[in-house]
Amino acid sequence: MRRHVGALCLALAAVPGVNAATLATYESPVEQVPLLELYTSHGCSSCPPADAWLSKLAARPDLWQSFIPLAFHVDYWDDLGWPDRFASDSFSDRQRQYAHSGRLSSVYTPGFLVGGREWQGWFRGQAPDLRTGPAVGRLSLDLIDGPTALIRFAPTETRHTGRLTAHLAILGFGLNSSIGAGENRGRDLAEDFVVLGYRASRRPASSLEWTIEVPEPVAAETSHQAIVAWVSAGTDPAPVQAVAGWLP
Repeated sequence: MRRHVGALCLALAAVPGVNAATLATYESPVEQVPLLELYTSHGCSSCPPADAWLSKLAARPDLWQSFIPLAFHVDYWDDLGWPDRFASDSFSDRQRQYAHSGRLSSVYTPGFLVGGREWQGWFRGQAPDLRTGPAVGRLSLDLIDGPTALIRFAPTETRHTGRLTAHLAILGFGLNSSIGAGENRGRDLAEDFVVLGYRASRRPASSLEWTIEVPEPVAAETSHQAIVAWVSAGTDPAPVQAVAGWLP
């Protein structure tokens, strides 16, 4: 089923009990919800096993409340045999920011970060620590007809009230890609948690509220979608708090 956010808004507006202005609301716990970030590419032969492992996390009952997975497809493999239809230079830049900040040893795929820190346990068959962290504050996301997202952060500590950036992403599930060249030539890749649309917004230090237009997902057949919001401080890409949930 092809699902776009614009069509979703029209459908939700017709559902009894759903306000025409606020289509859905998502709220994090006060404890920090870690992002589990996978940097991957259709051009990397080592990536499909990592993508398959990430897909299995969709069945966990603590998904969204205890951890939030995202698959960022980077573009630096695109000239090496096969362009990734989900790749973005902004995702490659995000991974480079992690390396520049010292949170990541180098830029590579498949590459994992948990809570803004490099995690290499996947290569050794280890399980990540996917639990909420210390109390940092509550992050809420209201999906408003338009469609736009109203993001609010209520921090527990003043150190989290400085200049923050809000991020918004649409994730796609049940995706299938047939690869025609490169290291994965001839393979049909099944993927979930793929970032299909992304936007960010900065605000002055005094503001803890952001309004972001919901990005239109790149053309892709999805079985269902999810929405994710997170906030980060200054130039540090690591998330301070995050919230996510399924799109109805």
